[in-house]
Amino acid sequence: MEFGWTNEQQQLREAAKAFAQQELNGHLSPGMGAETFPHVAWKRCADFGIHGLPVPHAYGGKGCDALTSVGVLEVLGYGCRDNGLLFALNAQLWGCTTPLMLFGTEEQKQRYLPGICRGEFIGGIAITEPETGSDIGNLKTTALRRNGGYELNGQKTFITNGPVADVIVVIAQLEEDAGPTAFLVEKTAPGFVRKGAMEKMGLRTAPVGELSFEGCVVPAEARLGAEGGGKTVFASAMEWERAFILASALGTMQRLLEESTRYAKTRQQFGQPIGKFQLVATKLVDMKLRLETSRWLIYHAAWLKAQGKRAFLEGSLAKLHTSDCWVRSCLDAIQIHGGCGYLNEFGLERELRDAIPSAIYSGTSEAQRLIIARWLGL
Repeated sequence: MEFGWTNEQQQLREAAKAFAQQELNGHLSPGMGAETFPHVAWKRCADFGIHGLPVPHAYGGKGCDALTSVGVLEVLGYGCRDNGLLFALNAQLWGCTTPLMLFGTEEQKQRYLPGICRGEFIGGIAITEPETGSDIGNLKTTALRRNGGYELNGQKTFITNGPVADVIVVIAQLEEDAGPTAFLVEKTAPGFVRKGAMEKMGLRTAPVGELSFEGCVVPAEARLGAEGGGKTVFASAMEWERAFILASALGTMQRLLEESTRYAKTRQQFGQPIGKFQLVATKLVDMKLRLETSRWLIYHAAWLKAQGKRAFLEGSLAKLHTSDCWVRSCLDAIQIHGGCGYLNEFGLERELRDAIPSAIYSGTSEAQRLIIARWLGL
């Protein structure tokens, strides 16, 4: 496996990093950061091509393979300090755009992908429910065949991009005999209600909310994949999402390491830089180790997908390890900066708040351990 970048890939990465540094931080205020969805920054990302990284040129995308896409998202995380925006971008890429590419009809691809690439449509995926969580085998949201189409009833919760989404991949139980089925539901569908954004500890620019379906009628052509194929759509979306939703966290961890190392070299205590103290230096070494191991796991999963191979196990390994490493490195960065790290104006406490939910979304760390255990035959 060769993870070296070609000249073309490296140029794209450098351009993406410069773009993020120059264009994606202006809406953040010192300390707390912005509290609302950054529509202007979202559109700038679309204009640069972020929304269409893995989308074929025929639908307005950049046609990048998985490894190239991950490499661009990584440097985006280095240059952009708004982890909420990055989370919303990744949620759309892996939860909505990728299922559309893999399971959509040609008509569906033509209808939605160009608009997503241009930033005109915001997408998401709706699986989690108030009573059953993400247990796709026990969904309470139902779909009934009605006059050549379908009627959806039920509720979804904790849906990333839900409050602002224009199109949502919704998985519902299609009557009792057909099984879970996926649908593309537009915000204008009658009976579809998007509720307001929930207040959260972190990732505050990524709106998360509840969706309600009350006699929501969608046409037959809104079905994504086959009837009863919802489990396949869900499994595919989670394979991609778990493997790559933390790609941008690699860049964030790189930036935190560099900032902490600079601080350790310049902050003086007892007549010398604090980096000379072994306990401080050890934290920086641990931050470096976590970054490199996380990067290898995500790159490995991306390489597999670029080769057309499956990455279920590798995606869970990457998600579990990187989420843990991100949180621990944020804690180390705060500790190295001491009192300054605890102040809002330095932004490190925001980094920690944004990192914590990575062990929850797209399958908790506990769920990832269960998945990995099954792959071990346990």
